[in-house]
Amino acid sequence: MGSATRTSGTEILRPSRALGITTAMMRFLGKLLRRAWMLGLGLGALMIGWASRMYFDANEVSPFMIEKLPLPHEDLWLAALKVHVVTASFALPACLLLSLKRMLRVPRTHRWLGRVTGMVVLAGLVPSGLYLSLFAKGGAPATVGFALSGLIVAVAMVQGIRRARAKDYVGHRRCALHVLAQLSVAVTSRTLLNLLDAVGIDPAPAYLFALWTPVLASVGFVEAYISRRPHRRNSHAPTTLAPRPAHLCIPLARPPHGFGRAA
Repeated sequence: MGSATRTSGTEILRPSRALGITTAMMRFLGKLLRRAWMLGLGLGALMIGWASRMYFDANEVSPFMIEKLPLPHEDLWLAALKVHVVTASFALPACLLLSLKRMLRVPRTHRWLGRVTGMVVLAGLVPSGLYLSLFAKGGAPATVGFALSGLIVAVAMVQGIRRARAKDYVGHRRCALHVLAQLSVAVTSRTLLNLLDAVGIDPAPAYLFALWTPVLASVGFVEAYISRRPHRRNSHAPTTLAPRPAHLCIPLARPPHGFGRAA
């Protein structure tokens, strides 16, 4: 009887132990993928920034600039391009740093870097990007795609700032992830476009597909990622103690009439 009980207990413990090992492996793989993704975005941002240095060389004209000619306001377009390159080269790495959990250990640095990043994005990156989208390759569909991505960044950044000021750090993180996801489109879109070009896809539809797919997929990924995470209390929110139950005050029973004072 005892051996049978031990055997059944062992059989019950084995599935739970296997489930624990599987959960630990999934968490490890998730962390590994997140780190690889963050590293890839950082390297992609550096490569794009390095390749964009030719825009600041007065003696060199890039093919990207040549295909845009003629332009109604060439100097204004070139100025917007330079502003966009500089602000994007700062914003994406800054958002990657702000998304690290280690930054929460230095809240003052996190707060000031977030303020600077918000100002750079709203004052430089989004306006210059919206202007450049008017001359995007691919016509109106490309213009709408770039403009949609820029508007998502602007709205998410404004809402993220408001959430942070309201001490709603869960909502702030959600908005910040939308900003990071849309800024990453610059890397993912170019990567996807190079892959489509390598397999011989027609450049015109490939360009629109490489633009719209990352924009929409970034929105869906953030929402799915947030919805799957367990609801957590704001880490910086003040803890409120639950009110203690009031003590029950039971009044003493009155003695029945006619017997209490009989003695």
